Amino acid sequence: MEEKIFKLEIGPKILEVNTRPLAKNANGSVLVKYGDTTVLATCVMSKKPLEGIDFFPLTVEYSERYYAAGKILGSRFIRREGRPTDEAVLISRIIDRALRPLFPKDLNYEVQIIITCLSWDGENDPATLGLFAASLGLLISDIPWNGPTAAVRVSKNDQMKLFPNYQEREESVYDLIAAGVDSDKGVLINMIDGQAKEASEQSIFEAFDFAKPEIKKLLDLQKEICEKIGKEKIKIEEKPSDKDLEESVKKFLAGKIEQVLTTSTVKDNLSTYQDSPVRGGACNGFSLSDLKNELKDFLKDQDQEKLNYGVSLFEKEIEKTFEENILNNEKRPDGRKLDQVRDLSCEVGLLPRTHGCGMFSRGETSALSILTLGSPSDHKLMEGMEVRGKKRFMHHYNFPPYCTGEVKPIRGTGRREIGHGMLGEKAILPMIPDIEDFPYTIRIVSEVLSSNGSSSMASTCAASLALMDAGVPIKNPVAGIAMGLVTDGEKYKILTDIQGPEDHHGHMDFKVAGTKNGVNAIQLDVKTLGLTKEILEETMIKAKKAREEILAKMQSVIAEPRKELSQYAPRIFVFSIKPEKIREVIGSGGKVINEIIDTCGVTIDIEDSGKVFITGEKEEAAKKAMDWIKNIVREVKAGEFFPQGKVKRILDFGAFVEILPGQEGMVHISQLADRRVEKVTDVVSVGDIIPVKVISIDQQGRINLSLKEAKNKN
Repeated sequence: MEEKIFKLEIGPKILEVNTRPLAKNANGSVLVKYGDTTVLATCVMSKKPLEGIDFFPLTVEYSERYYAAGKILGSRFIRREGRPTDEAVLISRIIDRALRPLFPKDLNYEVQIIITCLSWDGENDPATLGLFAASLGLLISDIPWNGPTAAVRVSKNDQMKLFPNYQEREESVYDLIAAGVDSDKGVLINMIDGQAKEASEQSIFEAFDFAKPEIKKLLDLQKEICEKIGKEKIKIEEKPSDKDLEESVKKFLAGKIEQVLTTSTVKDNLSTYQDSPVRGGACNGFSLSDLKNELKDFLKDQDQEKLNYGVSLFEKEIEKTFEENILNNEKRPDGRKLDQVRDLSCEVGLLPRTHGCGMFSRGETSALSILTLGSPSDHKLMEGMEVRGKKRFMHHYNFPPYCTGEVKPIRGTGRREIGHGMLGEKAILPMIPDIEDFPYTIRIVSEVLSSNGSSSMASTCAASLALMDAGVPIKNPVAGIAMGLVTDGEKYKILTDIQGPEDHHGHMDFKVAGTKNGVNAIQLDVKTLGLTKEILEETMIKAKKAREEILAKMQSVIAEPRKELSQYAPRIFVFSIKPEKIREVIGSGGKVINEIIDTCGVTIDIEDSGKVFITGEKEEAAKKAMDWIKNIVREVKAGEFFPQGKVKRILDFGAFVEILPGQEGMVHISQLADRRVEKVTDVVSVGDIIPVKVISIDQQGRINLSLKEAKNKN
C-alpha cells in the first residue's frame, strides 16, 4: 500500500490520516494526527479460530509512551513504562466499548487492537483520536467488522466546545465523549463516557445533538478512505445449521424456559445458565442451570460438535424468550414493572473504628463503602504521559469472587475494578469540598458483597453514604442507576435498574449517576447498533426518576453529613505563615520540623505559599504543634515581656536567652541588674529560667533583652 494523506477540518484543528504501512505485518494499521497528538493503531486477527468458547476474544490495548510527552519517567532504577496507568486503562475501555458491538456476533477468531500514542501535544487528548484510528484500521483491514464508528469530545462552559483542551475540560459544566455509527435513521449513539457538575438532562441532550453532525464527518472520512485503500474482508465460514437437531432441541425445551423464567420462587436471584456470574435461581429447586444439564443429558448420544451446537441453541432460546416476554408482555424475569427499582436498603455507621462507612443494597446487589481521612501528604502522586500531579480524592472498587458465589483466584486490580471505581469517583468528585474548606485526603474503598447487576452504581450510593457518615461536608448526596434496553430493531422497551440476566441478554447498559440537581457521570455500552435520540432521552428521564427515588431512601437514613468527624479521624489545623519564615520552621537539615513532629506525633505539610497543615491523631497534639510553629515565626516587638526566658548560652558580655522556640535575644551584661555586674555568671547560669523584656530590635533583626527592666516591672 502506498502512502496516502487524508485531511479533515473538524473542531479547532485539522485531522490528518496517514495510511503508510508502518506495521507491515498487521492486518490493518493507520497513523492519525490531530494538532501534534499522534497515534498509531494496529489490528491483527489470529489465523485460526478458537474452538469451544462462548465469548468474542477481543483485546484492546491503549499504550502511553513517556517519550510522546518528552519525559523520562518511571522508577529511577528502571526508567521505562511499567503497568498501564489507570488513565490508559480507561482509554482502552472506552475504545473497546465502542468497537466491540460492531464485530460479527459469532466471530471466534482472536482480534487484538493496539493503539500507541507516539506524540502528545498537551492539548489534544488521545482517547477520541485513538478510537478513530482503531476504527479506521479495522475498516481498511481484511478483518470482518461492521464499522465504522467515531467519537467526539464535547464540553460546555459558556458555550459548547468540540475537542476542548485540558483546561477547557476542567472548567466545563460537562465533559462528554460520544461515539456513533451511521444508519438509515441517521447517526446512532453507541458509546458514551462522561462526567459533569450537576448538569441538567436537557443540556446533555443538547450535547448529543451537537455531537452527531461532527461524528458524521468522521464516519464519512473513514468510508472515503476505505473505498480507496480498503482490503477485501476475510470470509469466515459459517457452520451449516442442523435443522433436525434444532427441531429436536426446540421440542425438548418447549415451554420449559418460559416456566422457569416466570415462576421462579427466588425471582431476584435468577440465573441464566450454569456458568453465569449470577448464581442461583430456582423454581421449586429447578433452575435454568438444571434445565441446561437436562439438555446435555438429552444430547449425550451426539458428538461433541453437536452437543456444543445444542447448548448454543439453548442460549438463543433463553434470549428469544426473554425478549418476547419484555417486548410483548412487559414481563421481566423477576416480575417487576419496567420502571420499578428493586427493594432498597441503606445503613451507616456499621463499622466501629472506621472514619465513615455506608452500606447500600438494591435487590441482591450490596456494596459496603469504607472511608478513610488522611493528611494532605497522603494524596496520590500521579505520573503518566497525560496526567501528573496530586490526587486528594480516591474511590477504589473491589469485586471479590464471593460476591457472585464463585471460587476464583484473586489477582491484582483488573480493568473492570479500575473502570467501575473511576465511574463512582467521577460521580462523587464534583460534590467533594475544596481543600480550603476541608483539607483532608479522602479515600473510599467499596467492597461489593453481593452482585446481581449494577454493582458500580450501588458502590456510588454506598460511597455517598460513607461520606455523610464521616462528616465530610459534601454539597449533595449522589446516587446512580443502571438502565437497560430490549429491542428487536423496531419495538423497544426501557428497563429501570437492570439485574444480571437483563444485563446479559439485554441490549444496553446505561449508567447515570448524579444528585437531585443533575447528572455527574454517565456511561453507555450497547450490544445493538446504537441508540436513537428518542431512546436516549427516554432513558435519561426515567433514570432521573429512579435516581430521585434512591436519593429519598438514602436521605431517610442520613439526611445530611454529620456535624462532627469521627473521634478516630485525624484532626487538621490550617494556618499561614510568611513564606520567608518557612526555613525557620524547617531548620537546618530539617532539625526544627523533625523535632516538632517527633515530640508532638503529628504530620506537617508546608506549601511554598506559606500555608501550613498540621495533622494529628489527637487534637491536643496538633494544637501543641501549631502553637510551637506560630511561636517560631512570631515577630517579637519592642516592649514585650516574656516571663519564662531560658538561658541558652553565656558569653563575657552577656547571656543569650530563648524567649520563643527557635528565637533568642541577648541580655547585655549591663542589663542584668541595677548594680554593676563583674561576671555574667554572678547573676545567671545556663538553663536558668528568667523574666526578660524586649528593649529593642536592631536593623539586622537582633533582639535586645533586659533582665533588670523585667524585674522592675514585677
